[in-house]
This record gives sequence, structure tokens and C-alpha cells, in this order.
Amino acid sequence: MKIIVDAFGGDNAPLEILKGCAEAVKELDLDILLTGSEAEIRRVAKENDISLDRMEIADTPDVLTMEDHAGAVLKEKSNSSMALGLKLLAEGKGDGFLSGGNSGALVVGTTMIVKRIKNIKRVAFAPILPKKKGFFMLIDSGANVDCKPEMLRQFGVMGSIYMEKVMNVSRPRVGLANIGTEEHKGGELQQEAYVLLKESGLHFVGNVEAREIPEDAADVVVADGFTGNMLLKMYEGVSIAMMQMFKEVFFKNWKNKLAASMLLKDIKELKKTMDYNEYGGAPIMGAAKPVFKTHGSAKAKTVKNALRLTKSYIAGNVVDEIAAAVAVYKESQAKEKQAD
Repeated sequence: MKIIVDAFGGDNAPLEILKGCAEAVKELDLDILLTGSEAEIRRVAKENDISLDRMEIADTPDVLTMEDHAGAVLKEKSNSSMALGLKLLAEGKGDGFLSGGNSGALVVGTTMIVKRIKNIKRVAFAPILPKKKGFFMLIDSGANVDCKPEMLRQFGVMGSIYMEKVMNVSRPRVGLANIGTEEHKGGELQQEAYVLLKESGLHFVGNVEAREIPEDAADVVVADGFTGNMLLKMYEGVSIAMMQMFKEVFFKNWKNKLAASMLLKDIKELKKTMDYNEYGGAPIMGAAKPVFKTHGSAKAKTVKNALRLTKSYIAGNVVDEIAAAVAVYKESQAKEKQAD
């Protein structure tokens, strides 16, 4: 299996990207195709004693920055490391693509270069986040601010398939993010999406409120991109703030420090549970080939974990499973229309 990696995507590129790729090659049995300045990649690897074993390099001098507008991936920065990686994926030069670069540009590039699965309305960001018992997927978390009900139904289908095939969750529970649990809650979008999800054949558990999500309300939380992004940013912010508050309490005085030393193992386990870096990033669901977005601030550990999930994404044939599910639904809709 070969995964294409944007070596210059993210705040800590290319050093942390190369370190993470080197770890993944050893631990995950992968081949890597790096995109970016070959001279710079080889210089950084040599200076930091990073092995480039099982890594190819596709040379391109351009880099798409976080400040570039999303459309730059198709125009001014069409020779950037991100754009080249997407082109190579579309051409079949790799099995999947990973980037920690500009999120908007990655969505545009994925949609226009790699393309969407047939009959999928929009691609969606779908990060895996921690909850009280395990983890859940939030889809969409920012790719689509304005959504239609059918898009939310498709998000539920795609998220359910990913959780089953990649995260090994049997019969994933799908919930719709809303301001109340009653069926009539929310605006027109939520009310119409509720009906579609209820009739979808998914394990739909109804509306879920924000406060219920960390408690294990669902395995897949469906939302429009605006709502999802607000949930994501608040979730990450509260997690960071809580860990900082714990730290302040434990280091407040010598008694607290003594108590902390006795609980050190449990504290580390709690920190690991709440650390989004454990999950690496987010797949861009609905793309015709596997595309994965890792955190812009990703360090080596995060890159390695993102590659692990990308590998599982590819091995689980998620794209084919989604395409098949969409085709079956479209066929059933056509038959219903004929019957009417």
C-alpha cells in the first residue's frame, strides 16, 4: 500500500511530517510518496537523521500556505505540494492522500481534482473525537456551511460506514445534532433531515443535544458544517481548558502534588483519552479516493496516527462501500417514483 503525503502541509512541516512518516513506515508497513521540494526534504532528513527508506519524492517547489485562498490550489498554487499530491492520487499513483495544509484548499482540491463519489452531493470533514466511552465521529465539521436535508442523510450513511469499516464499531448509532431531542425541534433543515435519517435504514437514535454528545449519545453525530465546526472548536477548547485546570489544581501545593503523584498513571491515561492527537485528524468523506486531513499543528505522533487511519480507510474499502450504498438508495428512489 502506498500513501501520498504532502510533506509541506502544516505548521511543523517538513520536519514533523518526515518523522511521522518514518515511524509509520516502520510500524505500519507502508510505502510513502512525499510531495514537495526534494532538496529541502533531503536536507531536513539528513540534518535530523531521518531515514527515507521506502519513501519516494515527487519534486515541486511551490507550497500552499494557510493564508492562501481555497481556490489557489487550482490556480496560482496548482504546482504546490498539496495540488501535486491530489493530482497523483487522481492518476492512481497512490492509494490515499494525507495533508495537514489549508483545509479550504484541500476541500476544493479534493472536489475538483479527485472528484466526488457518484451521486454524493458534497464532501464532508469527519473528525473522530473522544467521549466518555470511546470515541465518535462528527460529520460535517466545517466543509459545508449551507446544507440541504439530503446532504445530512448522506453524511449519516458515510459516517456509519466509516465507523464500522475503519473504527470497528458494530451497527453505529447515528444522531442528529439539534437543540432538543423531540422530533419537531430545530429549523426546517433539521426537521426534514430527521425524517430522511429515520427512514434511511441506519441505526438512527434521533436528535442529540450538545451536552449529551460527550456522554455517549451516538457513534456518529450528523450536523451541517456551521453547527459542526462550532461543536468541534468548543469541544477542543473545553478539553484543553479542563486539562490546564487539572494541572493547576495538582500543582497548587505540596499536598496536591503528593496526591497527583499517586494518581499519575490515571492522570496520564485521562490525558491520552482526551487528546485529539490520538486520532490523527479527519477523513474527507465522499471523495472518490481516500483523502485524509491531519491537524495543521500536527507533530510526528499525530502524522503517524493519521497514516494509520488512512491505511484502515483504504483497507476497509470505504469509498466502494459508500458508492454501493448510494447506488442502492438511488435505485430504490427511482422505483418508488415509478410506482407513484
